[in-house]
Amino acid sequence: MQQTRIEQGTPYYLKFIHRFPDVHSLGSAPLDEVLKYWQGLGYYSRARNLHKAAHQIIEHHKGVFPQTHAELLQLSGVGPYSAAAISSFAFGLPYPVVDGNVKRVIARFAGIVEPIDDPKTHEQIRAHVEKYMKGVVPGDFNQAIMNFGALVCKPQNPLCHDCGLSKN
Repeated sequence: MQQTRIEQGTPYYLKFIHRFPDVHSLGSAPLDEVLKYWQGLGYYSRARNLHKAAHQIIEHHKGVFPQTHAELLQLSGVGPYSAAAISSFAFGLPYPVVDGNVKRVIARFAGIVEPIDDPKTHEQIRAHVEKYMKGVVPGDFNQAIMNFGALVCKPQNPLCHDCGLSKN
């Protein structure tokens, strides 16, 4: 739902998961059918990657979804961001999910002035997040910091006066 409103995409998503409720139904379906059911959800490369990943899970993991960060990174369409999100939200593993909101929060909090989209700065921010999430539930921490960035530490007009981290 990256560029789609939730209320607009939900019926398409529900139709898709009703037809493909598990990895076996998705992996055994012809790609043309998967793409047909994906209509309305955009980014058809994601449907192709999901289909391919379902095949990989069936073939290499006996139909059981991988539960380690390293195994997740081996699936088609799963990069560092998705692997961290799945690892922390589904399996409680301590991997920071670093999106634009998190980058902004950490850069402001830690006084990082370099461009946040620079790979070196991204890694610096990821290391900060990893340090801050020690001793907490990883999925809860990741969700909280992403929401904090979206709702309080906004790109324009941040609500610094409502921020518990602000020195103001």
